[in-house]
Amino acid sequence: MTKTHAGLLMALLALSACTPPNPPAPAVELYAMDCGRISVADATIFSDEGAFDGQPAELVDPCYLIRHPDGDLIWDAGLPDTLADSPNGADEGPFHLSVATRLADQLAQLNLTPADIEWLSISHSHFDHLGNAALFTQATWIVDPDERAHMFSDKARASAQFSLYSALENFPTRPIEGEGDYDVFGDGAVTIIQAPGHTPGHTILRVNLVYAGPVLLTGDMWHLPESRARRTVPRFNTDRAQTLAAMDRIETLAAAIGARVVRQHVAADFEALPVFPQALN
Repeated sequence: MTKTHAGLLMALLALSACTPPNPPAPAVELYAMDCGRISVADATIFSDEGAFDGQPAELVDPCYLIRHPDGDLIWDAGLPDTLADSPNGADEGPFHLSVATRLADQLAQLNLTPADIEWLSISHSHFDHLGNAALFTQATWIVDPDERAHMFSDKARASAQFSLYSALENFPTRPIEGEGDYDVFGDGAVTIIQAPGHTPGHTILRVNLVYAGPVLLTGDMWHLPESRARRTVPRFNTDRAQTLAAMDRIETLAAAIGARVVRQHVAADFEALPVFPQALN
C-alpha cells in the first residue's frame, strides 16, 4: 500500500468514526386528532370549591391514534362524527359542541379505516370521549371492569348518551384485571394506568416514544389550564378522595420519569403536539 493510499484510508476511517450511525426507526408513533370543540358559558361544574364560578371556558376534544408494530390503538373517541353535519354545532346541557372534521376522514389521511384498528380504549365513559367508539367494530375494547359496569348500569342505560356506545356491550373485551397497570403490547411501550375518581374506572395512557420520551395522556384528570396547579375537583366526579389520590400518583410518576403531561382538554397542550397527520415519535 502506498503512502497516498494509506493516508486516504486513514482519512476515511476518521470520517466514519465521526459520523453518527442512523438513528433507530421509531417503534411507536402518537397521532393527535381534533375530534371536536366544547364551549362552556359557565365553568362552575369544573370545581366543587367554586374556583371557576361564572367563568367561560373553551375545551379541545382530541382523539389519539397510537401506532405500534403489533397493532393500532385508538385512545378516546371524541365527539360523534355526526356533529360535523351541523355547521353551527349543537348544545348538550351547559356545553356547545362542534366537530370540524370527522374522525373517520382523519384516519383516511393515513390510509386507515375504523375497521383497520385492532385496539380501542377510552379514558372514561363520558360522551365527549366515546362519541365514535361504535365505529371500531373490528377492535378489541380494553376497559377497566369498574368503568364497564358503570357504563352498563340501569342508570346509564336510561341516559340519552347510552345510544352512543351501546354497541360496545357486544365488542370483544379485554378487561384490566386488578389494580395495577396494563401493558397493552407486552413490551412497556404503551401502558394503561388506573386513575379512578373522575369516574369509577377512569384511566390514563402512558406512551414511551423513542425520541420524545414518555408521554402521559391524562383523560379528564384536569379540564382547564388552571386545574392542575390548583388541584380542582369537578362537581360531577364520582369520588373526590380517589381523584386527589390519583392526581398525586400521576404527579409522582410524571416527575419520576420526566414525562410530558398532556391535559387532554387544554388547547395549549393539544396545539403543542405535531399537527395531524404528523406524528410524535
